[in-house]
Amino acid sequence: MEDNLLQQRLDVLERKIDAVYASAEKTRKYFLAVLIISIIAFVLPLIGLVFAVPTFLSTYSSLESLQGI
Repeated sequence: MEDNLLQQRLDVLERKIDAVYASAEKTRKYFLAVLIISIIAFVLPLIGLVFAVPTFLSTYSSLESLQGI
């Protein structure tokens, strides 16, 4: 009787541990996705600025030379 009760408790604990593991894996994947999206959202504008700033500066300097400043 006592062995049966102990086995039932172990089975319940095993199911709970499996549920916690599944939840932890979902959370880990969620954080990984958020990290990747955050990096992309930060890096892509920096890459755009690498091309936009020189274009802006060349346009700005050509406007200055036209006005004689």
